[in-house]
Amino acid sequence: MESPVHSLPALFKQLGLPHDPVSIEQFVASHSPLKPELKLADAFFWSDAQKAFLREEILDDADWAVVVDELNLMLRSGREV
Repeated sequence: MESPVHSLPALFKQLGLPHDPVSIEQFVASHSPLKPELKLADAFFWSDAQKAFLREEILDDADWAVVVDELNLMLRSGREV
């Protein structure tokens, strides 16, 4: 069975955030760059539910892990990858 492929807009929707391209760009611009030692899920701007979701997806290498990694890279570089 093939794992579902999730998009960045779908991740933002899953996190309860605006998920249009402009909103995603604004989110990345206003929350980056993250410090190298800071784990994505530990960033101050996530709610507790969002933090739990991000941690779980990465730890379990779950369906969303690839796109969560993409968001992590975007927030480290301050731009879309």
